[in-house]
Amino acid sequence: MNDPYTNAVSQLHEAAKIINLDESIIKILSHPNRVIKFYIPVKMDNGSIEIFEAYRSQHSNACGPYKGGIRFHPDVTESEVKALSMWMTWKCAVLELPLGGAKGGIVVDSTKLSENELERLSRGYVQKIHKYLGPDMDIPAPDVYTNPKIMAWMLDEYEQLNGGSYAHGMITGKPIEFGGSKGRSIATAKGGFFVFEEAIKMLNLSKKNITVAIQGFGNAGATFADILYKEGFKIIAVSDSKGTVFDDNGLDIPNLNQHKLSTGSVKHYGKNISDVDIIELDADVLILAALENAVRKENADNVKAKLIVELANGPITPEADAILEDKKIVILPDILTNAGGVTVSYLEQVQNSANYYWSEEEVINKLHDFMKNAFLKVHDASTQHKVSFRKASYVLALNKVVKTMKFRGWI
Repeated sequence: MNDPYTNAVSQLHEAAKIINLDESIIKILSHPNRVIKFYIPVKMDNGSIEIFEAYRSQHSNACGPYKGGIRFHPDVTESEVKALSMWMTWKCAVLELPLGGAKGGIVVDSTKLSENELERLSRGYVQKIHKYLGPDMDIPAPDVYTNPKIMAWMLDEYEQLNGGSYAHGMITGKPIEFGGSKGRSIATAKGGFFVFEEAIKMLNLSKKNITVAIQGFGNAGATFADILYKEGFKIIAVSDSKGTVFDDNGLDIPNLNQHKLSTGSVKHYGKNISDVDIIELDADVLILAALENAVRKENADNVKAKLIVELANGPITPEADAILEDKKIVILPDILTNAGGVTVSYLEQVQNSANYYWSEEEVINKLHDFMKNAFLKVHDASTQHKVSFRKASYVLALNKVVKTMKFRGWI
C-alpha cells in the first residue's frame, strides 16, 4: 500500500519544480513543525484500563493557527496524520484562509466503545495536548468517525482545563446550540458541488447527459449524492465499505439513504457489484469520497470517467495521477474540492469570535463565493502554467505559504 506521507511529499516536489522553488524551502515544507505522539489511558465500563495510541501533526502555521480534524479509526498512523496535516496547509492556502495545517487521530474502533467510554477517550485526548491547542494556536474539527457531540466534549474539557474561560473558537464542527455554525454538516459536499458545477460549465457538459458513480457513502458522499440527485443528475452507482449498488437507469438516492439508515450499508439495495468495479465503471463522473489510495497504478488505467472529483483526502496516488493525466482525465483535486469543510469551519470561528451568528443561507452564500473564486484562480493558474488542476492548486498554495514565510523572515 502506498504511504500517504510519501505521496504528500511527492506531490509537493512535483509542484515545486513548476515554480523553481529553492531546495531548502522544499526541505522545510516536507516536514511538519511538530508531531505529537501520546497514549491515552481510558477506564472502560467493566473497570479495566485500555491504552489508546494518539497523534497530532502540526504541519505549518505560517499563514495562521494550525487547523485540522481529529479522526477515530483503527488504521490511523503517524504517516497518515502527517500527510493530512500537509494537505490541510495547502487547502487553507488555496482558499486563502488565514489558517495553517494540522491533523489528529486516535487508533481506535470507536464503534466498539460505549457512549461513556467514547466521552472519556475524547476528553483524554484534550487532557494530553491542551497546551498545544487554542483559538490562536491549533483548532481541531471533526473527521472520520468523529462528530459534533465529540467536539462538544473536547471543548468543554478544554475550557475546564483553562479555568472555565470561554474559548468556543478553539474547536469547530460543534453542535449549533454550542457555538457551531449552520451549514457545517453539509459544507464539504456543498463546497465540492460548487467546484463541480464550475468545472462542468468549463467542460461544456450537460447535466442531463452525465452519469455519476460515487465511491464512499458516508456524510460527504451521501450528502453530495443527495445534492446531485436534487439537481437532476443521474447517479448509476454508489459504494460504501460493505458493498456497491448499481442501476443503469439511475439510483433513487432518498430511498437508498433510507436503506442505509435501516441496514447500515448500501449493500443489498438493487444490483450489487464488487467495490473495485465502481472505480472502473463506465460513468462520466467518478466521485471519490472514501479514504486514501482508492485509485492506484494497478487500477488507474481502467478508469473510464472523464472527470474525477476528489471529495476524500488523497484518494489518488501520485503514480495513478500521472496515468490519469496521460489519459486526459480531468481531476478536481482534494485540496480544492473538499475544502468546503474547513472553509465553513473558518466561518464558524469568525462567528465565535464576533459572538454573532449567520443564517444557513448566509453561510452557504459565503461558502459559494470562496469555492467559486478558488476554482477560477486554479483554472487561471492551470492555463498559465499549462498544468493539471492539481499542480495548479499546489502552485497557488506554495506561492501563498512561501511568500508569508518570507514576510515573517523564516526563510
